[in-house]
Amino acid sequence: GIAAARALGAAETICIVDDGGYVLAMERMDGARNTSPELAMAKAFTASGHRRSTHLFNQPGGPAAVGGEAFGIHAMMPGKFAIFVGGFPIVVNGEVIGGVGVSGGAGHDDIAVGVAALQALQQHVGEAFHVLAEADIKR
Repeated sequence: GIAAARALGAAETICIVDDGGYVLAMERMDGARNTSPELAMAKAFTASGHRRSTHLFNQPGGPAAVGGEAFGIHAMMPGKFAIFVGGFPIVVNGEVIGGVGVSGGAGHDDIAVGVAALQALQQHVGEAFHVLAEADIKR
């Protein structure tokens, strides 16, 4: 993820959480905004707990959009629940085992860095496991 952020010229914070939303690792790149660690944690927490990419919440017809089943859900957990771009569940062999949250760049940068982090996990674990590495994840 950090390598992808550098290639994009984006100063990002990347947060990895377990399936309970607890932080396992976080890296704030030099120059990243001072708000990005909290945002990255919220994005990772949301993606892990609700098993979907965070940007899917507020798209037209999404569950957090006006009229959706989860409209206003972010107000119930202020500071912890993110319904904007940059959070991705970590899905290994079909099961959500955690989440990754990325904050600091433009939305397309956050997506690219998040997908790169998932791809790096796939490379790390090898062929014995299948890591879902795409932008629009919903489990």
